[in-house]
Amino acid sequence: MSATKADGVGATKADGVSAVPAMASPQAAGRLRTTLTMIKFSHTLFALPFALLSAVLAAGGWPPLATLCKILLAMVGARSAAMAHNRLADRRLDAQNPRTASRALPAGALSVRYVWGFLIASVALFVGAAASLNRLTLLLSPVALALLFTYAYTKRFTAFSHLVLGLCLALAPVGAWIAVTGSIAWLPILLGLAVLFWTAGFDVIYALQDLAFDRRVGLKSIPARFGARGALVLSALFHAVMVVLLVAVWRMAGGGWIFLAGVAATLLALLYQHAIVRPGDLSRVDAAFFTANGFVSVVLAVCGIADVLTR
Repeated sequence: MSATKADGVGATKADGVSAVPAMASPQAAGRLRTTLTMIKFSHTLFALPFALLSAVLAAGGWPPLATLCKILLAMVGARSAAMAHNRLADRRLDAQNPRTASRALPAGALSVRYVWGFLIASVALFVGAAASLNRLTLLLSPVALALLFTYAYTKRFTAFSHLVLGLCLALAPVGAWIAVTGSIAWLPILLGLAVLFWTAGFDVIYALQDLAFDRRVGLKSIPARFGARGALVLSALFHAVMVVLLVAVWRMAGGGWIFLAGVAATLLALLYQHAIVRPGDLSRVDAAFFTANGFVSVVLAVCGIADVLTR
């Protein structure tokens, strides 16, 4: 029998909504929040601006809204699938690490079965969005997924897994260009390489927090192999390469002073990032990782897009 509004349980059939237990919505909302936290959905901010910048550069202005929406769906699907797979692959390691033991899977907040279901749904979203864009994005979607899933295991056999993570994020601007044009060119490749070295640089800084744990359990990372001081030197080198590549992108794109200002702001943000993290003081790693990198991606994209739109 349908519940009535007077019950405080659900809506009547007359409202056009079938009866739903009162606790269903809060439980679903709680599970959604836990899922978004598990995949660090807010970190989508890092790669999405570069995808938008690449799409605008490819189109010489704003691409059709439908294309932008499909790019967004593809990115959300790909990143969600990659993060879900990473959490599944690392769930036993996460349980051993004090920094990650409270994550959803080791803490029991989400089940392995649920996360597998979420992963499959995310893959379907990504492939469906890719198929709706053009033939090349569809053909390349399995390659992208293979790379995204491989990353989870690289830290088990190479200290340079940070570069593989960078390659995963580099797919965003390259994929966005292909989504708009149906072809590939050197400009998005250079932008993708810039994203690769930027990501590798900040991931090395973030990995400093797990230096002792990685060494204890035998995981590979640049901090575990080279120590904190050596890791920060390599991180700075990666970021220097990124800035050089961004200058190359600016020149190849025929950019003006607004785009160049974005590159300059990126350089300043990276200098700030390296100034606040020291080998003996990791207390400001979160500020370096979240604040500085969020600033880099957004400001550079805004400046680059504004430059294109004001020509």
